[in-house]
Amino acid sequence: MLDHLIRNATLVDGTGGPSRVADVGIRDGRIAVVAVPGTLQERARTEEDASGLVLAPGFVDPHTHYDAQLFWDPYATPSLNHGVTTVAGGNCGFTLAPLHPDRPEDADYTRRMMSKVEGMALAALEEGVEWSWSSFAEYLDALEGRIAVNAGFMVGHCALRRYVMGADAVTDRQPTAAELTEIVRLLHDAMDAGAWGFSTTQSSTHSDGDGKPVASRHARPAELLALSKAVGEHEGTQIEAIVAGCLDQFDDDEIELFVDMSAAAGRPLNWNVLTIDAAVPERVPRQLIPSERARKAGGRIVALTMPILTPMNMSLGTFCALNLIPGWGEILSLPVPERIARLRDPEVRAEMLRRADSKEAGVFRRLADFGRYVIGDTYSDENQRAGVSGRVVNDIAAERGQDPFHCLVEICANDDLRTVLWPMPTDNDPASWTLRRETWEHEDVLLGGSDAGAHLDRMCGAPYTTRFLGDCLRGRKLVALEQAVKMLTDDPAQLFGLRERGRVEEGFHADLVLFDPERIDAAPATLVHDLPGDSPRLDSKALGIVSVRVNGVETIRDDRVTGAVPGTVLRSGRDTRTVATK
Repeated sequence: MLDHLIRNATLVDGTGGPSRVADVGIRDGRIAVVAVPGTLQERARTEEDASGLVLAPGFVDPHTHYDAQLFWDPYATPSLNHGVTTVAGGNCGFTLAPLHPDRPEDADYTRRMMSKVEGMALAALEEGVEWSWSSFAEYLDALEGRIAVNAGFMVGHCALRRYVMGADAVTDRQPTAAELTEIVRLLHDAMDAGAWGFSTTQSSTHSDGDGKPVASRHARPAELLALSKAVGEHEGTQIEAIVAGCLDQFDDDEIELFVDMSAAAGRPLNWNVLTIDAAVPERVPRQLIPSERARKAGGRIVALTMPILTPMNMSLGTFCALNLIPGWGEILSLPVPERIARLRDPEVRAEMLRRADSKEAGVFRRLADFGRYVIGDTYSDENQRAGVSGRVVNDIAAERGQDPFHCLVEICANDDLRTVLWPMPTDNDPASWTLRRETWEHEDVLLGGSDAGAHLDRMCGAPYTTRFLGDCLRGRKLVALEQAVKMLTDDPAQLFGLRERGRVEEGFHADLVLFDPERIDAAPATLVHDLPGDSPRLDSKALGIVSVRVNGVETIRDDRVTGAVPGTVLRSGRDTRTVATK
């Protein structure tokens, strides 16, 4: 007998092939049968009629930071609501394990680092996570049996270095031969326990809670290559890496490093995120050079890119992407009264604008068009009386006879810099969307890069799946539904070598999404206070998602969690196969 039967669904199976109407039966967490409607004789304990609805494989998000959130939110909301049944964590060189058992202060260091570099609320990290482990194996075991999604994790370079080198990990001192051997051994131990591989960052935007470059930024190529080689000694493993050029354009040394790392491992390396903008036509060809060279060297390099424009919540009062513009962090980290005084200085503003428009600002140049910002929430009586909330800065500045940045600074100063700012995207033009569609066709470009679980009060990338499908069905229609589903399911499953996931096929795990094609979309992001410590985050409701199943068990019904936790901690080798690079 079947556990559950879904009748008359429009099946989009993840292969990219034509959709068809089918009955799909589930037994023991797997897809037991896919049949032509009316031909199935086997009975089921429960069943539903899915006429007019689309049944697809569960979506696979290749770049998240749910490492901490899963402890207080086993449902990985809002990703699960938007049909994501498998998440990849431990990215960018940052993980919560291993932690040295003789240095309890390392947990505090890790919390403060994650709060700074990934925008996780410190109170949530302190109150919502157990911090009961030392080894990476113990970390994975702490999640086993208590999550509603399937989750796999890279092991972060920063944690490996900190474990072995202590506070010296964030200095220019390089590991001794014995220390490097120990760092590599720890990585082997983590992969023996099921880590998906190794992640690292060399990005200049990544600093710890003390404002120092994170540990992996001090590593030299020889260390990175030794760790990459170790990855290649384990089945079903990967590399994920970030360098400064990921944000704009790689330099020659970064290209060489990526190629050497992937070739040394004989494993795919993915990086995040490829920004596509028709105003910078040279960026995409430059960013795909590592992929071309890696294939010749025996490796494979995959660029992640988002199929939607993710709104960013900005502020002059708290850490956000504006702090990452060269020279801006020094000013925006000052005490608020001093910060306001500096921002009101015309010479300071002029220098900030100059730095923001410089080549060194890279992709952050797009944030410097302050006339295109929309004013969000305001707090002062003066701003309330002026009615600036919801208005574009250019319009307000014209009325006041001010340049846009000066106007924005004065509005924010009235609120003691608490004003919420929403930059309007500069790459929402038809030419940019055409370039995106063309770029998505490249064999080494993969959709993803949501950062879900991170930057919680600044952005909400988790709904990219439903928003993309809605756009494909009723918006720009850049990609057919069958291809869009494949890009969200089988493509990432193939990159990670997921065993029997990513398709609706007999014998595969029953990770399934049932949705209404007339309604599938994501609601606008709203700020809620539902994290431990009453900390805020941006959330987005899923529209048109009827049901989500993980390993055959329903976890979402009509955008509400059911309370079931059927997810699996996916471990390399057991749940992933080695993906060939040659």
